[in-house]
Amino acid sequence: MSLTYLDLPPRIGSTESANDLLRKLTSGNGPLMFHQSGGCCDGSSPMCYPVGEFRVGGADVLLGELVIDQIEEPIQVWISLEQFEYWKHTHITIDAVPGRGGGFSLETPEGLRFIIYSRIFTDVEWSILKDKEVLLGNGALKLV
Repeated sequence: MSLTYLDLPPRIGSTESANDLLRKLTSGNGPLMFHQSGGCCDGSSPMCYPVGEFRVGGADVLLGELVIDQIEEPIQVWISLEQFEYWKHTHITIDAVPGRGGGFSLETPEGLRFIIYSRIFTDVEWSILKDKEVLLGNGALKLV
């Protein structure tokens, strides 16, 4: 569910394993956000930060917000516009699995790492999403 794109098929989701880890990270760090890495340093991992510790750029795209039980504020998930152009046909699910992720994301000390799974949108989902604008980090709406 995304509050920004309320009437649209969601572009982002999370597993219960990710939700459990996000509840733990939120309790220790406050409100969180994700940025889907574009391949530098930590590969293409979803990077989790406290809100305000990662500066969203004007050309970043808000994929949506994760609304998770027992977490007060939705968790925004961002991706660069360039990356979004490759991923716009897919639904992304954030999961948490055993292992050691990169050093920049909050889950690093937990013995778990965030990863993504993706699937192509169904024809029905895509017919709804293809002509919809997305919200950029600078507050503008853009059709991509």
